[in-house]
Amino acid sequence: MRRRGFLASPILLLAPLAFAADEYPRVTADDAVRFPRDAGAHPAFRSEWWYITGWVKDEDGNRFGVQVTFFRNRPRVAESNPSAFAPRQLLFAHAAIADPRVGTLRHDQRASRAGFGLADAAESTTDVWIDSWSLKLVGDNYVATIAARDFQFELGFAPVQSVLLQGHAGFSRKGPSIENASYYYSQPQLSVSGSVAVGGKRASVSGTAWLDHEWSSAAMAPEASGWDWIGINLDGGGALMAFRMRDRSGAALWAGGSYRASGSATRSFEPGEIQFNPQRRWRSPRTGAEYPVAMRVSVGGEEYALEPLMDDQELDSRASTGTVYWEGAVRALRGGREVGRGYLELTGYWKPLQL
Repeated sequence: MRRRGFLASPILLLAPLAFAADEYPRVTADDAVRFPRDAGAHPAFRSEWWYITGWVKDEDGNRFGVQVTFFRNRPRVAESNPSAFAPRQLLFAHAAIADPRVGTLRHDQRASRAGFGLADAAESTTDVWIDSWSLKLVGDNYVATIAARDFQFELGFAPVQSVLLQGHAGFSRKGPSIENASYYYSQPQLSVSGSVAVGGKRASVSGTAWLDHEWSSAAMAPEASGWDWIGINLDGGGALMAFRMRDRSGAALWAGGSYRASGSATRSFEPGEIQFNPQRRWRSPRTGAEYPVAMRVSVGGEEYALEPLMDDQELDSRASTGTVYWEGAVRALRGGREVGRGYLELTGYWKPLQL
């Protein structure tokens, strides 16, 4: 899905595809995530995303959140059409800044079919782009370049610890059926450096980020309406991910997650070990959607209170992926003390999500 642990849309290919036009490959537990093969795109699968969220601060000590997301979708239409104009792969991208001094989310989006020098995604490595927007793996580091209407990013993300495979060796269940699953890995505790420009004023920034890469053909169960997801970089180098899939009544349909202390083995959690309990809701003045922006999340018996950097972090992506969701920078607290920072994603609150 996507995040966030979950999936949305977009990528590539002008040449005829090597896979059958009427099939999406299945995600199976016996095909573990491997590198460097799986850093790149997987065009046979229905949906894929590369997702970076992080907290940064400028030279004056101002803290704000940043998001860069690229989606790939294989719509499975016109695949037998030899025309280069056939939309065999689609790409979408979202970028956002959450600055409490502004109080609302600055965001922008892009959408394109692959090819014609407009957009593409490499299979050999992370290298996905639309126009002047790109996310690339250069050596061991990720580099994001975003030229949005109201802001620009030039950010580098350097790994300081190993990749975190979600689920079981990267096979992540998303529902009661084994069919509802994704391949999913994360890169927590990325060290961020670079610059952010707003209104022509450029500032050097530094901070910590989280990357998710996920691909699937059927990540959501038919009865699911959306999901809640967190990716938290904990103080001391730990990493916490948790999600729940919600049914049409708002109840938990499935859940999962992982925890890794710095230098330790990863612990994966079963659905019954995770609970999301809303504490406070915020209603969007634009869409009327109501989001549980403050949460208490219990993971394996450990409880974390999540407080948003600001309430209005709603992202309207109807011009690209066709939905509205809340994607926000949050603080994680235990016993009233901050123990980490990350992002909370809330989908399906505007309307039931359809991928």
